[in-house]
Amino acid sequence: MLLHLDTVTKSYPDTETPVLHGVSLDLDVGGMLALTGESGSGKSTLLHLIGGLDTADSGRLEIDGTDLTPLDDAGRAGLRRGTVGVIFQQFNLIPSLSVAGNIAFQARLAGRHDPARDAELATHLGLQEHLHKYPEQLSGGQQQRVAIARTLAAGPKLVLADEPTGNLDETSSDAVMSLLQELVEETSAGLILVTHSERLAARLPRRLHLRAGRLT
Repeated sequence: MLLHLDTVTKSYPDTETPVLHGVSLDLDVGGMLALTGESGSGKSTLLHLIGGLDTADSGRLEIDGTDLTPLDDAGRAGLRRGTVGVIFQQFNLIPSLSVAGNIAFQARLAGRHDPARDAELATHLGLQEHLHKYPEQLSGGQQQRVAIARTLAAGPKLVLADEPTGNLDETSSDAVMSLLQELVEETSAGLILVTHSERLAARLPRRLHLRAGRLT
């Protein structure tokens, strides 16, 4: 079992009702699922809990056998470096680093930098001719490909993708999603995709819907 959630809840001080109500979820090694739901249903909150970007109020959350509950900020950051990779909708590339530097960044933090792997990812994602460029010199689709390469270069066991193609047109979105699935499958990593797109959700073998903080 790669991921195990048992009755996880989460509330925020400025909300009258919990954002997540006793969410339970399991994901096997290499498993892929799409997480759908309306805005405000708790999708991003759930992804942030799994990625160690936030902490649950109650319940149990385990990733690759590690219980996240007792981890402090440093412990959760270590988890993101070594086990969990997050692909954000807004890319979050480092403006002062070249494409090559951005791709290598997460892997260097994890102590897993492999130039050969970086080159392989750049080739797969069509970035080999852009390695010397900086994020501001790239199109939105190219920046998203760099973000994907950066995450996968670190060799995570679980990839969390929060609306990873939300800023792209349909053709670019399908192309990027195909590459993401292919590369994740190659490494036997798990994948959780948060998306509003019925078309993209249908591409994954498993789908869950979050409504008012509950999985259906």
